[in-house]
Amino acid sequence: MTNIRYPKEMDGKKWMARARRCGALATWIGMAMSVSLLVAQTAWADGSTDSTLAESGAVVTNPTPQTAASPYVSSWFHQSLGVIGSKDIRFGPYKTNDVYLEYEYFGRKGPFDLYGYVDAPKVFGVGSTHDSGVWDRGSPVFSEQEPRVSIDDLVGKHLGFGPFKEWYLAFDWIYDQGYNIGGRQNTLYSGIGTDIDTHTPLILSANLYVKRQWENYGAANENSWDGYRAQMKYIYPLGTFHGGNLTYVGFFNYDFGSRLREKTGDDTRTDTAFVATNVLIYSFTHWRFWTAARYFHNGGQWAGGDLNFGDGPFANRSTGWGYYASVGYQF
Repeated sequence: MTNIRYPKEMDGKKWMARARRCGALATWIGMAMSVSLLVAQTAWADGSTDSTLAESGAVVTNPTPQTAASPYVSSWFHQSLGVIGSKDIRFGPYKTNDVYLEYEYFGRKGPFDLYGYVDAPKVFGVGSTHDSGVWDRGSPVFSEQEPRVSIDDLVGKHLGFGPFKEWYLAFDWIYDQGYNIGGRQNTLYSGIGTDIDTHTPLILSANLYVKRQWENYGAANENSWDGYRAQMKYIYPLGTFHGGNLTYVGFFNYDFGSRLREKTGDDTRTDTAFVATNVLIYSFTHWRFWTAARYFHNGGQWAGGDLNFGDGPFANRSTGWGYYASVGYQF
C-alpha cells in the first residue's frame, strides 16, 4: 500500500525528502487506514437510525428521512475535515512524524458504498527530518479511495449465506502525487469483499484484493501485477460517555505474493508486509477525537538490518509501533 522509492535509483538525501509520503497513507490505512465502509454498509443497507462510524472516527446518526432532518450537508454523504498528528510512522525504513490536514468522506447510496480521503502532507510546516510536503519539495497531495459495489444489488438477488451477509466488488486506489514522477505512487487493489454477521455488537468486514502497481517511487515492481492483499476490519461500540460515542475500531492489511525482493535483487525489500491498526474514537454529532496505535512489520515492504542510501549505514526502522491523534469536524 505504501512502498517507497527504491534507494539505488536516487541518492540518500532525495530519498529522505520523499520517504514521509508513505506515512500519510498509513493514516487511513489508510484509517487511515477503510473502516467507515463497515458501518455505512450495515446502517444504510437496512435503513436503520443507528450510528454510522467512519474509519477515521467519524460517528454520525443516520436520520430517519420521514421524521428528522440531517444535521449534515447531505443525509447520506458524510464529510469531515481534521488535523492529524503522527509519530514514528514506518511505511519505509525511516520513522517519520507529521502534522497534516485531511478531508474525508463516506456513505452508502444504492449499490455504491463509498469511502475516501485526501491528505495535505506537512501543510503546517511541522514534521521530522525525513518528512516533507508541499512547502519543501515533497508531495502536495496524498489520497486513497475505497469504493465497494454491492453484487447483491447489481444482480437483484440476495447472495448471502451462513455468516456472509452481502458480497461486493471491492477496490482500493492509492495515489501520491509526489514532487515529480520519481516520487509518485499509483496503486490499485481490486477484488471481492463481504460483510460478516457475528450475532453480536461486533461488526466484521473482509476484502481480498489483487494488486496492480504503476508508479511506486521508482521501485523494481512498477508497471506490473504484483501480489495480493488480505484485509479484515472490525468495530465494537463501547457505549456513550458524557454525550459522546466511544468506539473501538481495528483493521489489518496483509500484503503477500509480491516479487519485489526478487526483482530488486537484494535483501533490502520483502515480498510481504503487515500493518495492524487499533483506534479509540470519541465522537459527537459534529466533533470527533481519536487516537490510534499501529503496528508495522516490514512497512512499505522494506527489510534488512542496516541500509545505506549513500550517506552511510543506518538501521532499518520499518518494523515497530507508530501513533496518531486527531481532532476533526463532521459536516
